[in-house]
Amino acid sequence: MSKIFYKSSEDIEKIRESSLLVSKTLAEVARNIGEGVKTIYLNKIAEEFIRDNGGVPAFLNYHGFPYSLCISLNDQVVHGFPSEYEIKDGDIVSVDCGVILNEFFGDSAYTFPIGNINAETRKLLEVTKECLKLAIDKAVVGMRVGDVGYAVQEHAEKNGFGVVKELVGHGVGVKLHEKPEVPNYGKRGSGIKLEEGMVIAIEPMINAGKAGVKFWEDGWTVSTVDQKVSAHYEHTVAIKRGKADVLSTFEYIEQVLKQKD
Repeated sequence: MSKIFYKSSEDIEKIRESSLLVSKTLAEVARNIGEGVKTIYLNKIAEEFIRDNGGVPAFLNYHGFPYSLCISLNDQVVHGFPSEYEIKDGDIVSVDCGVILNEFFGDSAYTFPIGNINAETRKLLEVTKECLKLAIDKAVVGMRVGDVGYAVQEHAEKNGFGVVKELVGHGVGVKLHEKPEVPNYGKRGSGIKLEEGMVIAIEPMINAGKAGVKFWEDGWTVSTVDQKVSAHYEHTVAIKRGKADVLSTFEYIEQVLKQKD
């Protein structure tokens, strides 16, 4: 088993800078996303924005992934390819972004509702975002990975949604994916103990229907087994005493979305 990389306070500040560039990139996506927009265009503007701000797209060529963003539509859970697809009214678009800045990684994801989405989908987005908040509340010194996962699972399943188990959150900072794995399910009091210096990506992936997923032949895209929609929100979080330090933010994104309404 590979080791956990513990970060100094200086390291964490650098990861914060990288994570905030991810957040600003997602806000740039928010500025440009909408009906009739091709998802490949969002990939282009994100890559340009990252590079213009001194960063490197962390996903591009990672294990051969050919794009700077993962863009997953509707029933796609994660790792979708940007394409010539034109976004439509009623779509939900999950955008996952990673950046390398000053040799440290940041990682965050946001699911964008487009136009008029139905009530069940709106509830899915709200609950998935709530799952992320509840999980972050448990990401403090002395808790365990199982406490974080339990917080997600309990809230999602209570609302009638399926929790993806094949894909997990992870340590982040020195590499894009580090130990420990951070599942979105688990038993309270189980798993690795959370300690100061750990930085993790918490990323609930919640399905409107069944929890099961299928893996596409492209080697990357993952979608729901029942073709119902899926939502994905993610923050990079430093473990602290008493209260987690959330290094990425949705504020930039939500300011843009508010202005567009």
